[in-house]
Amino acid sequence: MSASANETPTQKESEQNKKGSSTGHRAESLASRIEEGAATLAAFVENLSDAEWRTPVTEGGKDGRSIGVLVHHVASVYPIEIDLARTIGSGKAVTDVTWEVVAQLNGQHARDHGRIGKSAALELLRRNSLDAAAAVRKFTDEELDQAAPFSLSFGAPVTAQFVIEDHALRHSWHHLARIRKALGR
Repeated sequence: MSASANETPTQKESEQNKKGSSTGHRAESLASRIEEGAATLAAFVENLSDAEWRTPVTEGGKDGRSIGVLVHHVASVYPIEIDLARTIGSGKAVTDVTWEVVAQLNGQHARDHGRIGKSAALELLRRNSLDAAAAVRKFTDEELDQAAPFSLSFGAPVTAQFVIEDHALRHSWHHLARIRKALGR
């Protein structure tokens, strides 16, 4: 909201004008797409039978984690994905997160949550996706445009927006496609 001729801008508005809008169109669009992906995943899996929930999903040509574990996995990593984007958005390199580390974390997650129930996984998906979207809404255009070396992209200097799109936003869609394939739907 802009100030009229007789009003003075608030301190918050003045700070936003100096550093760029903290609730810009791009951040809102990214956040909305994160929410859409999580909602689409949840809508697809919420009516699965218990047997379907436990169906293994093919990964790398072999049976992998169950649908339930994958849903819980997507939910669990939102905070990590947002922290990575924040780091890049602040101009700092991410060098210690490699695909080998991701594989180890995913394996441990599967062992720890192999029997996750549907209601618990869906609640975590809902909560963490909303938290991730709220965090993304706080990114300024300047933060979204900031690039820094990113180890998951082999050290390429990528933007915070890329990290958000390639991880927090894409993740639910990626696993939903695999889940659909595993169920033949």
